[in-house]
Amino acid sequence: MTSPSDPTSAVVRVTDPADPRLRDYTDLTDVRLRTAREPAEGLYMAESSTVIRRALAAGHRPRSFLMADKWLASMADVLAAHPDVPVYVGDEDVLRQVTGFHLHRGALAAMHRPALPSVHELVTGARGGAGARRVAVLEDIVDHTNVGAIFRSAAGLGVDAVLVSPRCADPLYRRSVRVSMGTVFQVPWTRIETWPGGLHALAEDGFTVAALALADDAVTLDELVADPPERLALVLGTEGDGLSRGAIEAADVVVTIPMAGGVDSLNVAAASAVAFWATRRPAGSERR
Repeated sequence: MTSPSDPTSAVVRVTDPADPRLRDYTDLTDVRLRTAREPAEGLYMAESSTVIRRALAAGHRPRSFLMADKWLASMADVLAAHPDVPVYVGDEDVLRQVTGFHLHRGALAAMHRPALPSVHELVTGARGGAGARRVAVLEDIVDHTNVGAIFRSAAGLGVDAVLVSPRCADPLYRRSVRVSMGTVFQVPWTRIETWPGGLHALAEDGFTVAALALADDAVTLDELVADPPERLALVLGTEGDGLSRGAIEAADVVVTIPMAGGVDSLNVAAASAVAFWATRRPAGSERR
């Protein structure tokens, strides 16, 4: 068992990259394999001490930790607080063979993936949380870096919840979590099961659904903000093609960001930050 005075007493030293106890950490650079395995096995990876601490602060449960000896001291308080969780420690070369990369950010933690609420439960507060007034909806965004950046903007600019389409990249994939700086743990999110039908369900819950897209009948973001809806869902589309026709047709209004310099659109992560800032609630307002 570990203790605050001796946080390394429960350390398990590993020397074999093929040690079956390290299976959660194998082939982390294989995106296709990991995005299939992790949800199916109920886990995700938290990379770096900062991200691990934010995951734990959000109430997520660790399955195990993995690190080199030199990081034990800086993680001592975390390890002491979880004395029954295995702490695998090995030489940096062994860890690189296991994960596929050099652990220069300190530590990894295999975390239990929390159960997701339904969309209705999340946006209405039906399970005891606060209801949402500003929601971001991500359609088929496949770049994990963009997903992580959108979550970071959502956290910093007052978005109450994020909803992702069935084919959208996993917000809890290692790269998404890292780019978000762990803010993916503080913004409530869930996956929409049907698409684009789930947008109609948002309308039934009182949201004005605004699709960010180019269209002849679109209103500008300035016009939307001039008379903001009480509850607003901003729908952002995949890289390259933007929103699907079905998503646009399911929306109540199409919105464009006024552009200059002959540029017609922004990267989806940049566009999200602009839209979130423009539609943010007044300082000091509370979620309801």
